[in-house]
Amino acid sequence: MTLNGWLQILVYCGIIILLVKPLGGYMTRVFNGDRTLLSPVFVRVERGLYRLAGTSEREEQHWTTYTAALLFFSLAGFIVLYLLQRLQGGLPFNPAGMGATEPDLAFNTAVSFVTNTNWQNYGGESTMSYLVQMAGLTVQNFVSAATGIAIAIALIRGFSRASGTSIGNFWVDLTRCTLYILLPLCIVLTLVYVYLGVPQTLGTYVDATTLEGARQTIAVGPVASQLAIKMLGTNGGGFFNVNSAHPFENPDAISNLIQMVTIFAIGAALTNVFGRMVGNQRQGWAIFAAMGVLFLAGVSVCYWGEAAGNPLVHALGIDGGNMEGKETRFGIALSALFAVITTAASCGAVNAMHDSFMAISGMIPLINTMLGEVIIGGVGAGLYGILLYVIIAVFVAGLMVGRTPEYLGKKIEAKEVKMAMLAVLCLPLAMLGFTAVATVLPSAVASIANAGPHGFSEILYAYTSAAANNGSAFGGLTGNTPWYNITLGIGMWMGRFFVIIPALAIAGSLVMKKTVPESAGTFPTHGPLFVGLLVGVILIVGGLTFFPALAVGPIVEHLALGLGQTF
Repeated sequence: MTLNGWLQILVYCGIIILLVKPLGGYMTRVFNGDRTLLSPVFVRVERGLYRLAGTSEREEQHWTTYTAALLFFSLAGFIVLYLLQRLQGGLPFNPAGMGATEPDLAFNTAVSFVTNTNWQNYGGESTMSYLVQMAGLTVQNFVSAATGIAIAIALIRGFSRASGTSIGNFWVDLTRCTLYILLPLCIVLTLVYVYLGVPQTLGTYVDATTLEGARQTIAVGPVASQLAIKMLGTNGGGFFNVNSAHPFENPDAISNLIQMVTIFAIGAALTNVFGRMVGNQRQGWAIFAAMGVLFLAGVSVCYWGEAAGNPLVHALGIDGGNMEGKETRFGIALSALFAVITTAASCGAVNAMHDSFMAISGMIPLINTMLGEVIIGGVGAGLYGILLYVIIAVFVAGLMVGRTPEYLGKKIEAKEVKMAMLAVLCLPLAMLGFTAVATVLPSAVASIANAGPHGFSEILYAYTSAAANNGSAFGGLTGNTPWYNITLGIGMWMGRFFVIIPALAIAGSLVMKKTVPESAGTFPTHGPLFVGLLVGVILIVGGLTFFPALAVGPIVEHLALGLGQTF
């Protein structure tokens, strides 16, 4: 590890902290329906969309109606995206003549983008036409991100409102998020990326002659516009197969910094939105602090593991860190930082190959996803995910002091705790259940590139990434098979909607409760003690659930490398 590497990490952290309050304040005004700088531009468009949808900003929904609207919207998005892929051979904007994708791959991809996972069992530049990339994948990048944010706002209303029956209007939240937050920021980011050299064209692929005299086809396309929302919406699905390691998607250190900042920007700012909407910004900062502790711990271990290098290479008399699978324009520090950011935020974009990381540092992205993507997390998903852990934490605190747990003046009772545990436990069911089957199924085992613990980690990482709606991969697994396409797709559905529905049920339960004034026995939830308790609950619940699986994979491999063995 170097001083320069740590300075780069600290500069990044400083930028994120500086963005939390101003972006959080703007987003609060948007979701409260207050006037913003963009209101003169979009207010008529917004109202026109409400008329088309048969609703208005004054019409609110019960949590069951809100959930039904969300589910039907997601189902419609899945059907449209599936059909676009199956019919793309006969559709326009297909200069490379891409044919229809196979049914199982189309299913996997449609589920992936609708659930904000963006797991890709294909090479984008060799499989998807421009139309599918724009009208299918990029559109879902916007609306799936907006859906996650809408759920977080609905849950916040459950805490901030009292003696009510409604948690907002899904169509209003979706529209406002897209029009006032995602779209304007992505327009600016697209122009910045084009300036930095990212392609944005509907022209055909370019034929070139290499220095050796060979002919090469260079893929181009509407890359910048998809890149902007893939990062800002923590989607992660790249136009190119190698994602942000490709020089057209991530040309230099400046574009790399912008991408890392945009991955965290909205998720971090939502903690401030939470604090503002519940009337106590210290509550938001406490949640942000818990996220920060887990994030910095992950970065430290991952950077240390990669900087220490491979002991088998050192035995040959070659010193230095592990540069395998990394781009020289980014180096070890920024590759490790990017890996932790993208798995802490359920983005899934990569600028280095996680499969080439050392075992102990490769374990950090796996742990980040196993914890349910609550370290900043996906846009919206990270906040409502960590609020589920908050409910469990205050329940534990209540047990310790012998009184009914409270949070923000709301009594946390059996229903809320049961729903929170249901959401938390559905993740290991999908992650470990499918992994167990895949490790004994010959056709599934045949897809791994490595034997032993590392091969097991490749399978475990795939199902963990899918169920956590992350989308990144170790890279050593051939996932484009009927088994993996279908089971990973099912895991994505489970990881998205088996968490969303309990979260909205909690919102519906809390919004009907009266607010109880604080008393001398009220456990304060804005100080260091609560931050420590929340971090401990996240680690204990995650550790008890997943440690046996980790012990089989990365930990065993790390110990074996120390003894001079490899797999």
